[in-house]
Amino acid sequence: MREKNVTDFTLTPAIATVIFVLACLSGYQYRRVWKNEGPKWQLWVYGLLAAAGLLLLGFKPLTV
Repeated sequence: MREKNVTDFTLTPAIATVIFVLACLSGYQYRRVWKNEGPKWQLWVYGLLAAAGLLLLGFKPLTV
């Protein structure tokens, strides 16, 4: 069985940029739904997407 290296668990800068943009757009949608007092399920969906994207970027190392 092959051992996992740290480089197996890294993000490329292009993928990190895509995740960051999607997290920002999800956060913007979250704020828009919250401000308009929209459906609670949309708040959960956009909030979880934004949080997951930013947490992923915060804890996954990038390749340089």
